[in-house]
Amino acid sequence: MHRMTRTTRGLRAALVAFGATLVLTGGVVPAAVPQAGAAAPYCGITWGSLPRTNPRLAAGPIINARAGQHPCYDRLVIDLRTAPAPGYSVRYVSKVLTQGSGHVVPLRGGAYLQIVVRAPAYDLAGHATYRPPRPSEAVAVTGFRTFRQVAFAGSFEGYTSFGLGVRARLPFRVFTLAGPGSQTRLVIDVAHRWS
Repeated sequence: MHRMTRTTRGLRAALVAFGATLVLTGGVVPAAVPQAGAAAPYCGITWGSLPRTNPRLAAGPIINARAGQHPCYDRLVIDLRTAPAPGYSVRYVSKVLTQGSGHVVPLRGGAYLQIVVRAPAYDLAGHATYRPPRPSEAVAVTGFRTFRQVAFAGSFEGYTSFGLGVRARLPFRVFTLAGPGSQTRLVIDVAHRWS
């Protein structure tokens, strides 16, 4: 049986206080002690800023886009009349391009997210299901902490693009939510800051 010394007991108490597990094997303590002053992630956010993709195609069209402010992030929601959820590609780019023609979409902000939804913004007869009055200001985000501009960048051959101008290259996440009813929502959250 290993005899616990006063130093080992003190180390064990410190590790337990940090949620670490102490295992004694021949007097060696293999658990890492957290660095003093190490900060927890901002609001628990551990998202990062690398591209997010899902290759699934959706037949149902986009019907709306809207935004909201939260304590730790700004949120863009794209509503679709479809189930299951659509695929997407969301990534930081040096410039956002329109769908089909490839023209540059002017955006405010220090960084730009190109959002490509793998779903059309028109129905089977070719009628638009989503057409904002001002494509360059598709969603009002004045006064948001992170968002600077949301632009509709067009829909072509079953793909629809949005440009999201943000304050800086910040962590983001992308996910889908079912409902209401047979609708689906594509959600893009961008954190207010890094940890």
